[in-house]
Amino acid sequence: MDRRSFLKKSALGGSAAAATTLAAPAYAQGKRTLTMVTSWGRGLAGVFDSAQRCADSITTMSDGNLNVEIKAAGELVGAFEVFDAVSSGQADMYHAADYYFVGQHPGYAFFTAVPFGMTAQELVNWYYHAGGMQLHDELGEIFGLKSFLAGNTGAQAGGWFSKEINSPEDFNGLKFRMPGLGGEALGKLGASVQNIPGSEVYQALSSGALDGTEWIGPWADEKAGFQEITKTYYTAGFHEPGAGLSLATNREVYDSLSAAQQKIIEIAAGECHQWNLAQFLANNGAALQRLQAAGVKVLEFPQPVWDAFGQASQEVLDQYMGDDLFKRIHDSAMTSMAASSAWNNLSSGVYTAERDRVRG
Repeated sequence: MDRRSFLKKSALGGSAAAATTLAAPAYAQGKRTLTMVTSWGRGLAGVFDSAQRCADSITTMSDGNLNVEIKAAGELVGAFEVFDAVSSGQADMYHAADYYFVGQHPGYAFFTAVPFGMTAQELVNWYYHAGGMQLHDELGEIFGLKSFLAGNTGAQAGGWFSKEINSPEDFNGLKFRMPGLGGEALGKLGASVQNIPGSEVYQALSSGALDGTEWIGPWADEKAGFQEITKTYYTAGFHEPGAGLSLATNREVYDSLSAAQQKIIEIAAGECHQWNLAQFLANNGAALQRLQAAGVKVLEFPQPVWDAFGQASQEVLDQYMGDDLFKRIHDSAMTSMAASSAWNNLSSGVYTAERDRVRG
């Protein structure tokens, strides 16, 4: 794939034209207001919390010299238009899941999640100590962005379904919401895959426009109310084993900041990643118990379905290997994942299995 074509499609095309009505950054008495657009509906559990924490941390740590004004999806631009708005300079920064922007470049998927990819811990191992951050930066340079990881949902659930999934054939014709490369894999199984902003999923599921959806996990899913529509819930998914969220700043804006202000953005994003991951993981267990008490049936996909997920996922990854940057990101991430999991399987993996056995 030609990187210039990605640049043309993102910064110069698509929804960027619709964003030209946004105001330029404001300056007053040495203070600067930065507009953060997000892919999240206001108050959307966990993900909007992450964006708000990033905004508040930057404002506080800078003593108000950088005042981040947060805008929820639809308040200035749509949920999936934030990339173009920031790339084109019509907004200063966005908070989103970068796999929403695989149309700009498929390599962005790795900075959220790819099917059968990294857990949350493996993701940060790669990002901070095995070249992931540098590759994120190289990708951002194409589009005029400076990006950092800034949130994580942990392992996401397989999703909510109107019927049980007993074989790969059950996905044929199924109207299902799943973004990113995981959605492309489901498409290879015959699903009619749709990418709908999180704030719109409940209505689509309740109206029958969707036969099923993944969102995040028990806590966020309970908050969204999906258990009011269907009781069939698969708790383990193949598509997002540790989904990272990103904070991206227009590169010209970022370069115009002082070194101290740039470091504030970086540190706020990193702290937000860990805080947000803990938020999801601290709440999921109790939420799952409440869902089960409300009659939700918790299921696991059968082995033939997992095998089909695996084959389809590899086909999706293979189709992008002709792009040099995608391949370098892929190879770097997979090498780091293998190294991390080799130790984890022999240490904490063994420990947790034995702990659970001993404690009954």
